[in-house]
Parts: sequence; structure tokens; C-alpha cells
Amino acid sequence: MLDFAIFAVTFLLALVGAVLYLYPASRQAAGIPGIAPTEEKDGNLPDILTSGSLHEFLVHLHERCGPVGSFWFGRRLVVSLGTVEVLKQHINPNRMSNPFGTMLKSLLSHWPGGGTMDEHHLRERLCDRGVTEALHKNFQLLLKLSEELLDIWLTYPGTQHVPLSQHVLGFAMKSVTRVVMGSTFEDDQEVIQFQKNHGMVWSEIGKGFLDGSLDKSATRKKPYEDALGQLESILKKIIKERKEKSFSQHTFIDSLVQGNLNDQQILEDSMIFSLAGCIITAKLCTWTIYFLTTSEEVQKKLYEEIDQVLGKSPLTPEKIEQLRYCRQVLCETVRTTKLTPVSAQLQDTEGKIDQFIIPRETLVLYALGVVLQDPNTWPSPYKFDPDRFDDDSVMKTFSSLGFSGTQECPELRFAYMAATVLLSVLVRRLCLLPVMGQVVETKYELVTATREEVWITVSKRT
Repeated sequence: MLDFAIFAVTFLLALVGAVLYLYPASRQAAGIPGIAPTEEKDGNLPDILTSGSLHEFLVHLHERCGPVGSFWFGRRLVVSLGTVEVLKQHINPNRMSNPFGTMLKSLLSHWPGGGTMDEHHLRERLCDRGVTEALHKNFQLLLKLSEELLDIWLTYPGTQHVPLSQHVLGFAMKSVTRVVMGSTFEDDQEVIQFQKNHGMVWSEIGKGFLDGSLDKSATRKKPYEDALGQLESILKKIIKERKEKSFSQHTFIDSLVQGNLNDQQILEDSMIFSLAGCIITAKLCTWTIYFLTTSEEVQKKLYEEIDQVLGKSPLTPEKIEQLRYCRQVLCETVRTTKLTPVSAQLQDTEGKIDQFIIPRETLVLYALGVVLQDPNTWPSPYKFDPDRFDDDSVMKTFSSLGFSGTQECPELRFAYMAATVLLSVLVRRLCLLPVMGQVVETKYELVTATREEVWITVSKRT
């Protein structure tokens, strides 16, 4: 039962296990309402499996227990926070680390990697600055890649079904690899090989690290290790080149090199950004374009803003800043899809939420997917309504959860910019239309995805 459960749970469940097995937790639930373990050995793993995903399990947990709930991962206590109010109580005194970096570093055996907490925070700030610099200096590259996709779509007749997820993934892979690693990935074959290795590593993360099941399956372990080894080999080669030579293009890796990180730290941080950045960018663009096909009014309003801001002039970083409604569309996409439904923090010291004491070294989950569709915070929470973000107080709440502003992770910041450029290019020239009768189902993982390919049609805007 345990092997099957471990295989079935998602990336975030692996994060829970990776952290909990690194840090012993208290067996005492400290009076926090919750669900008793279904099995002594597995805790509530069977319940999570039955729910379909960790996010869906947390929805049921908070419906039953209220804003603060607890459950058992194996023999370890986990506390989940499910409203904006309790999240703010926990976030304010506890600095929120990058959830993607924390998860991926632990699963790739990069965490904990030594150094003080201040040193880890310095590395996070360096990554933030690296993304800002890379976006500024590679804006024309993002524009060029967006126009290449537009040129392909302009050749399609209005009746042709376009595989949205596939095309957008290609755009995301090209964007991230070129911005992170530079001219090496001007060759499409290099991108295709990277995408193959990336897919293999991403699909295996979280499946077999908890109980060593990956080690028990040679048919899974060898392809995974080969793919990871190839990704690391490429990055090591590029890091060496960027240290020894001068290049006209400034990349994310260059910022890390200039920050005086050692080779291993550069490898880790560029690997994390490459893995998470590709997925987040691809899924944000896919979901946003899909929602635009289903809402003629939103697409019309977005086109009018793009036309008003740009007119016949080219797209520039300064113009991007003026596309306020476009940003509202992207924020509402993140909220509606629950793009990253769960993040986590280790409770360094004993803490208190409302009247509940959270023991030291307890894993605290931020049930962001629950929070983002709480009707007390978001009226008509299941409606796709970008206009809700026209209210500054709503945007402030969204930012406090780490989805905008200074607390957003580097990967999401990159995704926002790439998506804004892509939407500006596409919507300016094309009408994005739905395929009638298509049912799009959601798959909740570390990053929320669609279960199957999403199809759309396009027509030239007149």
C-alpha cells in the first residue's frame, strides 16, 4: 500500500516527505483540530490518495477543520493554514522562502547544502536580481520568440485545431533556456534535447524519493539519472564558458557568476530556475490563452488596452508597464487555476496561530489553493473575472500571498513578463477562439496543469 501511495502522490507530497524526514517533528498535535491517522505507519496517505491530490485533500481538511487544520504524513504532524488571516499571522514573523527552490533542492539532493540562513537569503536575493537583469537585457529575445510563434499561427486556417499546450511549452523552453544559458540554445535541436531531459527529470521528481522506490526500479532510475546527468553536464559546461569568456548576451548564469557564487551554487540555482521556470511559464501561458478563448469580453478588453497603449508602435519594456489590465488577466489566471496550490515552511521555533501552538520543526503548509478560492476573500471565487484586481486592496491581498510584488518567486516573475510579451504579440494580430465541446480537466501538482492537450483555433484580427 505504501509503495503504491508514494508512487501516486504528487510533487508537493514529496516535499512534505523530504523535509519531514530531514527534520524530526513532534508527535504531539498540540490541540490543533485535524484528522486522525488512517493507518499507524502511513498516517493520512491513504486519504490523500483517495482525494486525488494533496490540494484536494486540503480542501476537505479545511472544510472539516476550519482555517487551521492538521493531519499526519506517516508518523509526523503537518499543520495546514487555509485563510488569508491565518496565513498573514504566519508569514509576517517568518520569512517565506521560495517554495519551488526549497522543494526542488531537497528532491535533487541539493538541500540542505550548508551555509547560514543569511547566506541562503543572500543567494535568493542574487537570484531575484539575476532574473530582473536577464529580463531587462533579453526583452528583444522574448519578443522575437513570441513573433516566431505568431508567424506559425498566422499560417493556419481558421478551422485548424492548434495544440496550445505543445506550442506554448516550446515557447517557454526556448525562452528560459536562452535567457538562462545563452547562445548554446539557439539551435532548436539543443532545445528539443533539453526538453526531453527536463520532462524526464520533472516527471520522476517526487515519485520514488520517499521510500527509495526509484532505486528499486532500474527501468526508471537509469533514464532519470541519465537525464539529470545530461542537464548538469550542459550547465557545468556553460558555467565554465561564461566564467572564462566574454559574451555579448547577458544571461541569468552571468548574474550568478558576477555574484561570486561557487560553481556548485551556480549549478544548483540555475538548475532550479530552469526546471521551475519552464513549467510555470508554460502553464501560465497555456491557462491564460485558454481563458481568453472562453471569454470574448475579456479578450476584447485586453485587445483594446494593447491597441491603446501600443498603437502602431513596437512593444517595449516601458509599454509593458502600462498594460495594467493584462497584468490583471494574468493574476486572475493564477488565482482561478490555483497555479501553485501549496507551498511550505518549516517551523524554526515554536509558533502560535490564533489560539493554537505550532511545535518547533513542524512542517506548515500554506494551502494556497484553498485560500485563492475562499468566498470570504474573493466574491464569486470560481468566476474568471480580471476586473476584481482593479481594486488595490485585492492586489495587496494577492501580493501578501507571494503571487505579486516583492514576494513573488523569480520563476513567476519571469513567467509574468514572458506571458505579457506573448499575449501582446498574439492578441494584437489574432482572435483566439475555443474548440467547441472541449472539456478541459485540471491536474493538481506542484504547478497546476491540464490533464490533456488543450486545443484552440485562431483567426486573423481585422
